[in-house]
Amino acid sequence: MPAGDFRYSPPAAAESDSEEGRIWSQIKTEARRDAESEPALASYLYSTIISHSSLERSLSFHLGNKLCSSTLLSSLLYDLFLDSFSSDPVLWLTELLTSFGLSHEGRLHLALQSRISDVFGVDIHPAARIGKGILFDHATGIVIGETAVIGNNVSMLHHVTLGGTGKVGGDRHPKIGDGVLIGAGATILGNVKIGEGAKIGAGSVVLIDVPPRTTAVGNPARRVGGRERSGQHEEVPGESMDHTSFMSEWSDYII
Repeated sequence: MPAGDFRYSPPAAAESDSEEGRIWSQIKTEARRDAESEPALASYLYSTIISHSSLERSLSFHLGNKLCSSTLLSSLLYDLFLDSFSSDPVLWLTELLTSFGLSHEGRLHLALQSRISDVFGVDIHPAARIGKGILFDHATGIVIGETAVIGNNVSMLHHVTLGGTGKVGGDRHPKIGDGVLIGAGATILGNVKIGEGAKIGAGSVVLIDVPPRTTAVGNPARRVGGRERSGQHEEVPGESMDHTSFMSEWSDYII
């Protein structure tokens, strides 16, 4: 998945509509240019981009073909996705791509959720609350539980788990603050809070709260660096993707 905000927000005003049209026109122009310079890709680019009148139709076609099977026809999926884009003007693509939770219920949508998990290797519960500006870098092996909450501008690499401990019910999954960076293979379990601007090192297992603007690594995770102060110009780890800063005299402080 690309970096940045995964939320698709259709514009509200005529001026924005025109801007959206110009952006889509530019995408199609670039696709035509690529098709001319690389003829082997011409058929693919035409079917997925050039032949479609809008982003919604292009995405619906692309997802329908990605997720179709002998029992889930691409034409059926195309209609489902396009209807979702049309009926919900503030549609979360992360929700669409990973669970098709939206406002729909039923066996078909459960089957589609299972199919999406199989194809993309990502399992996000439709009830999880996810902010904007999310980056799933590589987007493989990510698991996010039902009561998890993810703030804005959060980045996580592959094989990250936001799960439960198995000991409690109800509100049992992590709460991730704004600007958090979670390294590859990190596991965060239980109703714990990861503070704003914190970093979780690759392969770490976090079972208790992590303060804001600190770095936690290891199994079990320990604090190896931190700045408790907040400032207007401080970096946002989820945006900078810097895994190495905040290292300081805290190396022996166990969280």
